[in-house]
Amino acid sequence: MSRYAVDPLTALQAKEQAQKLAFAPIAFQAAQSLRELGILAVLDAAGPTGLSAQQIAERSGVSEYGAKVLLDMGLSALVVTQDGDNYVLARLGHFLLHDAMTRVNMDFTADVCYRAMSHLTETIRSGRPEGLREFGDWPTIYEGLSRLPEKARKSWFDFDHFYSDKAFPELLQRIFAERPKTIVDIGGNTGKWSLQCCAHDEDVHMTIVDLPRQLALALDNAREHGFEARIHGHPMNILDDSQPLPAEADIWWMSQFLDCFSPMEILRILRRIRAAMRLDASVYILELFWDRQHFEAAAYSLNATSLYFTCLANGNSRFYHSKDMLDIVEEAGFVVAEQVDDIGLGHTLLRLRAG
Repeated sequence: MSRYAVDPLTALQAKEQAQKLAFAPIAFQAAQSLRELGILAVLDAAGPTGLSAQQIAERSGVSEYGAKVLLDMGLSALVVTQDGDNYVLARLGHFLLHDAMTRVNMDFTADVCYRAMSHLTETIRSGRPEGLREFGDWPTIYEGLSRLPEKARKSWFDFDHFYSDKAFPELLQRIFAERPKTIVDIGGNTGKWSLQCCAHDEDVHMTIVDLPRQLALALDNAREHGFEARIHGHPMNILDDSQPLPAEADIWWMSQFLDCFSPMEILRILRRIRAAMRLDASVYILELFWDRQHFEAAAYSLNATSLYFTCLANGNSRFYHSKDMLDIVEEAGFVVAEQVDDIGLGHTLLRLRAG
């Protein structure tokens, strides 16, 4: 039975959770401030005995009022506990401070998504990423990535790379078992995957397909790492049918790329690749599917991130249910030769062949 088939809450529990949801943005900001103002670090250093509000204020450089009002919200949010007059870092607070995944997710939410989410209702009504106006006048966030404010840009790339990078070691072994000589990396972003491939295999040649501004950054990174002779650029908008795809590849690669498009756009992209590829070539799709996650927190995070795509990225894409993607793959003329779940931090790898 699906874990979502039965309402798990009693009426009293549901009402309690409703109040927590009502104030969730405030709790988030309090947790962020506790971390950014150094209060969590002060408590971490103090150990299990904790510190009084006055001591925390002195050691963090925050007023006693500021420290106490944040700490009391921290008690309600289970970030800290209290022993007499002393506040003590709780397990949740420990992870807010030390866990890399939590830090990346919080920074992405705070620096990229937070203000934009106030436009979510308008976005759902219009079908356009209305939250993007918080950063600039672009049709999608991808045209503006290189022009985001520094803090937002760093948090965006840190978030994007954190999840894909964890999958790289296993992926390299799987991809190069085919001994490819040419790989087309569609949506290559900063070129991280292409760099990894060139470092792994001294003979492979990569072609990165991406928007011109983003591609320029990827090619700069290729030159910086000494791979300019083996990493080539193919500037194009994948949705512009007048712009041709590269003509030749052993492998066509898309990592966390198709989630940036609507179902009909994904179908168009896959059909274009199907028409351009050799019949003996392989197409690899690396994606995060919310229904293929072992932990509820992972599915929760992916469904929340889907609303980033809605409100900021382009207004019509998301992290998909695996069945939805597999249906599109079949309609585009492919067969799934292999499906591997649980790569890295929850990725699924699909290896496709022309049907």
